[in-house]
Amino acid sequence: MRSVYEVYVSALVEEEVSRGDPRAASLRLSVIEEVPALDITDEAKNLAKDLVRLNAIPTNSEEDALHIGIAAANGIHFLLTWNFKHINNAETKAAIVEVVESHGLVCPVLCSPEELGA
Repeated sequence: MRSVYEVYVSALVEEEVSRGDPRAASLRLSVIEEVPALDITDEAKNLAKDLVRLNAIPTNSEEDALHIGIAAANGIHFLLTWNFKHINNAETKAAIVEVVESHGLVCPVLCSPEELGA
């Protein structure tokens, strides 16, 4: 069955999955090996900084902000995450959307794979 979605990871995801136990990291990297990776652009970094500076994302969660920045800067429609604390959270979503839109970008839909039906 062919997916109706184009799937991407980011350079940040590649970095994250390479951490930890070398054998487990190798398995994780093999899963995403053929998935195109999005670069971490200056636009993504600036958006991430504003997400933290404007308290949409907590100061100790800069990588979470960068995930959002990368997705928004690349025009990604859905950002799939199991991070219910800082990203896919009813209390933070409105603030995230506001900051992303203040940069003239469209905020990706922030949801879990289960919510998307993936």
